[in-house]
Amino acid sequence: MRKIFAADDKELHNVIAFIEEELEAHEVSMKNIMAITVAVEEIFVNIAHYAYEGKEPGEAVVSIDFPDDIVEITFEDNGMEFDPLAKTDPDIELSAEERSIGGLGIYMVKKSMDECLYEHNGETNIFRMRKKIR
Repeated sequence: MRKIFAADDKELHNVIAFIEEELEAHEVSMKNIMAITVAVEEIFVNIAHYAYEGKEPGEAVVSIDFPDDIVEITFEDNGMEFDPLAKTDPDIELSAEERSIGGLGIYMVKKSMDECLYEHNGETNIFRMRKKIR
């Protein structure tokens, strides 16, 4: 299933509803639904805030598939090229005051999902995340 959303915070509720509806239809556990929706929120909000910075607001294509016992969620946008996985993970042993700003959200995504992949194809950012659901 694939849907196109405006890359705008106002669409977050609709993105989450779309993902939750598909997860529930595939009888995904509530524990997994919670972990997945937190990751979806982080990725979509990053697209809404940063992908089209300095440009006209664009779109985000969100896809969800269920190969075997896995859920795969893909985000595509035509904003600025940015690989969130390239950033070094924050040192969570440091206090909040000692840590650099940024990076904690994508760190949480990487920890809550089984696999995260990024590629840039032409003018399209593609972020894919997978989680075993059974």
